Amino acid sequence: MRVTAESAELLRWYDSHARVLPWRVGPAERAAGMRPDPYRVWLSEVMLQQTTVAAVKAYFLRFTELWPNVAALAGAEDDVVMGEWAGLGYYARARNLLACARIVVRNHGGRFPDTREGLLTLPGVGDYTAAAIAAIAFDRPETVVDGNVERVMARFHAVSTPLPKAKAELTALAAGLTSGVRPGDYAQAVMDLGATICTPRNPACGLCPWRDPCRARALGIAAELPRKAAKAAKPTRLGTVWIARRADGAWLTERRPDKGLLGGMLGWPGTGWAEIAPDDTPPLQAKWQAAGEVRHTFTHFHLRLKVMAAEVDREVESGVGGFGRLNPGDLPTVMRKAHVMALTALENPENAGENRVGFA
Repeated sequence: MRVTAESAELLRWYDSHARVLPWRVGPAERAAGMRPDPYRVWLSEVMLQQTTVAAVKAYFLRFTELWPNVAALAGAEDDVVMGEWAGLGYYARARNLLACARIVVRNHGGRFPDTREGLLTLPGVGDYTAAAIAAIAFDRPETVVDGNVERVMARFHAVSTPLPKAKAELTALAAGLTSGVRPGDYAQAVMDLGATICTPRNPACGLCPWRDPCRARALGIAAELPRKAAKAAKPTRLGTVWIARRADGAWLTERRPDKGLLGGMLGWPGTGWAEIAPDDTPPLQAKWQAAGEVRHTFTHFHLRLKVMAAEVDREVESGVGGFGRLNPGDLPTVMRKAHVMALTALENPENAGENRVGFA
């Protein structure tokens, strides 16, 4: 089994410095014969896409308490899972999560494929996630490259090509160091190195197990790498939501289309989101008041969302959505912000209209 001097040194470092994470089987436990649960590895990797470890921990513990295995998750109601996901963002991941769990149960007898190729056939599992699950859960010698690993490789090899152009080069360099011995531990060790030592700012080179062979450290440019191409400015889109509370405490909500941003999530009737303010015709006749403006940033654009609020009679009917009891925790973050703003305006109408929540 292939192992370089560098990967052996990194594994020794990992044995003493591995992060303790709720989804991880640490090096001591693995040495004692404990094996990772592929379900927990998969769930954590899906949650960690575009999200930080700190943000994911509580969600992971909650999910595994509610649905301790893939069969339990596959049998869960869509709305309940989407509600528990609210706040993690990138809601297509939650829809793929359910689809994947159901395929694993239906087509694979509740067992995840144990190879990268097999894992790639599952919904929502791309190259990185397949490699990570194959390595961590099944000890396959796959090359696992996330943002932390890209940074480590850029510095270790002093790669000056900016990201994202450098991705293929950094992946090839990472493959050259990937260990055939304890590949699951090695994959996590490189990610831990980037997360705790080879950090984006002020890398702790003096504590790094790879400090001697690191070319960027020798050149004094570690903190400058990886270089990144300039990002285009994000556009700002505009929209309106209409938030109505009925006299009996029910709220007018609607389910967003399955495809698209916030697909399948609970939301408020409103306009589309465009760079030119769209027509904002209310969904029903009421004494509407301006509650303020929610400002929220998505991956590719900023959103400025005008919030209109109204109290309505019990007998009023709407042509969109429906009235019902509301658990605010079932709403995605931007809709939850709007709800708080509308509720404040309805309870204190004299202070409504000038509220701003979000980016400056």
